[in-house]
Amino acid sequence: MGKKIVVIGGVAAGPKAAARARRLDPTAEITIVEKDELLSYAGCGLPYYISGMVQDRRQLMTTPVGVMRDPTFFAKVKGIKVLNRTMATTIDRKAKEVEVRNVDTGATQRLPYDKLIIATGAEPVEPPIPGKELENVLQLKRVEDADRFREHLQGGACPMVAIVGGGLIGMEMTEAITACGSGVTVIEMLPRVLTMLDPDMSLLVENHMRSRGVKVLTSTRVERFEGDENGKVKAVVTSNGTIPVSLVLLAIGMRPNVTLAKEAGLLIGASGGIYVNEYMQTSDPNIYAAGDCAEKSCFVRGTGCFLPLGSVANKEGRVAGSNAAGHVDRFPGVAGATALKVFDYNIARAGLSVQQATELGIPVISAVAASPDKPHYYPGAKPVVLKLIAEKATRRLIGVEGVGLGDVVRRVDVAITAMTAGMTVDQVAGLDLTYAPPYSEAMDVLIVAANIARNKLDGLMRGCTSTELQASRQAGEDLMLLDVRSPDEHQAGAIPGSTLVPLGAVRGRLAEIPRDRRVVAYCKSSLRAWEAARILAGAGYTNVEVLDGGMMAWPFETQQGA
Repeated sequence: MGKKIVVIGGVAAGPKAAARARRLDPTAEITIVEKDELLSYAGCGLPYYISGMVQDRRQLMTTPVGVMRDPTFFAKVKGIKVLNRTMATTIDRKAKEVEVRNVDTGATQRLPYDKLIIATGAEPVEPPIPGKELENVLQLKRVEDADRFREHLQGGACPMVAIVGGGLIGMEMTEAITACGSGVTVIEMLPRVLTMLDPDMSLLVENHMRSRGVKVLTSTRVERFEGDENGKVKAVVTSNGTIPVSLVLLAIGMRPNVTLAKEAGLLIGASGGIYVNEYMQTSDPNIYAAGDCAEKSCFVRGTGCFLPLGSVANKEGRVAGSNAAGHVDRFPGVAGATALKVFDYNIARAGLSVQQATELGIPVISAVAASPDKPHYYPGAKPVVLKLIAEKATRRLIGVEGVGLGDVVRRVDVAITAMTAGMTVDQVAGLDLTYAPPYSEAMDVLIVAANIARNKLDGLMRGCTSTELQASRQAGEDLMLLDVRSPDEHQAGAIPGSTLVPLGAVRGRLAEIPRDRRVVAYCKSSLRAWEAARILAGAGYTNVEVLDGGMMAWPFETQQGA
C-alpha cells in the first residue's frame, strides 16, 4: 500500500503540492480536502473578472488548454481524490488522522495520513465596524465573492462605491470597480495608501488615482456604516464626514488562516503564519505547511513575514509536495516581491523600504532615477521612477521600488535577482543588460539608479526626496530651490518659490546662488541638477542637494512661472 498524503486546502499551494507529490510518487494515496466547491482557481485574477477584462469565470479555473480543474480532472488526470465541500475540523497528530466534515450533509470521517500538508490560505481581516453586516458591505476572497460584485455593479447599479483600505486588494479593485462605471472613494486610516512603498513613491500612485477620478481619503477612520430601511448600506460615516454609497468593499488586509494548525498545537511564527523550516516542515516533521497560511523567511529582512501571493504559494506547494513524497527540496525564502497595476500605473517593489530599514536600525541611502523606459525618440517610450535602497556599511542592494507608466516590473525583477545574489550597487551598475532602442535606453534606468547610489555612497552627491523637501518647505526653512531647466520648462510648471538659473548659465551666475543657505537643485529628472551640483561643488559650495527624481518624481503642487 502506498504512502498516504492528505492535503488540506484546494486553491493554490494545496493542488500544487498534491500534483508534485503525485509526479514523484505514483503509488501514493493523495487526498485534497477543500471546504468550498471550486478548486485550483486564480484568486489573484478576481479583480480582472469583476472588471470584465476576464469575461468568463471558468477561465480562472481551467488549464492553459481549457480543461476545468474540478474533482473529475484531478481524479482522471492526476490520480488524486478530492473531497470538496468538506471541511477539516481537527488534526490528531498522535493518531496521524484528520477529521473532516461534509458541509452539506454534516457527515464526518477520519482520514489517516503518513504526511499531511496544510494549505489553508489566508482570510480577510474583519474590522469591528458597526454596520458591517449590512447588505452590500462585501469582502473579496473567493470566486463567489467576485460573482456578487459583478451582480451588484452591472449596469451602473452602484453609482458610488467605498473601498475601505488602501493596500493591494483595495488598489487593484479601484480600477476594476471604476471600469464597471461606478465612482470610487478610497478610505485609508493611515496617512497614505500602499505603505509597502516609501512616501515619496506612494504619493505618485495617489496622484495618478486622483487623475482618474478616484477620491482618496487618507488619515481617515471609518466609524460606522449606515443602512436604509431595507438593510442595505447607504452611507459610510468617517472621522472626516459622511459619504453616501451604494456598495462597500472591506479591504483592510489579510491574515494567515492558522486556526486548525494552532488547535493541533503546531508552532505559530512571529508574523502570525505557521512556522516552517526550509523544507516547509512545521514543528511536527510529518506535517508541512505551504501558501498564505505559512510564515515566509524574508532573506533581506532576516525575519519571518506574511506574504499572501499566488506565486509564492505555488513555489512553496511544490517544495512541500516534493518532501512529502520522499524527495528533498528547499525553499530559499522571499524578497517580498510584489507587483500591481493601478489604472495606467505599473507598481512593483521588493526588499526593504527606507522606512522599514530605519525601523530595523539599518543605515541606508536611497537613489531615485526617473527616465523613459526606452529612448525618448523611440515611439511608445513611457516614464518610470525607480528607487534603490542600499545598506551604507556594505553597499549591498537591499530594496527596490518602481512606479510609472512604463515597464517597471522588468527593472524590479532584475534588482530582485541582484538582491538574491547579495550584489552591491557597484555590481548592479556593471550588469550587462540587454539593450536595443525598442526595449531600453543605452543606460537603463536601473543602471542609472545604481550609479546615483554609488555617487551618494562615495560622498559625491547629496540627495533630497520629494517628501523631505516638502517637509522643509512647510516648516518654513530658508532654502534656495534652484531650477536649472529651460525658461519654457520653468514657465510650464515649477515648484513654488523656485529660482530659475538654466544649467548653461550656472557658471556665470554664481553670485545669485547663496553660499550660506541650503541649495536644492532640480530639473526634469535631476540629471541636469546633478551637473549643476558638481559645478557648485567645484566652485566651493558645501550645502548643495539634488532633488531625487526631479519633477518626474514630484507629487506636490506646482505653479506656472514659479
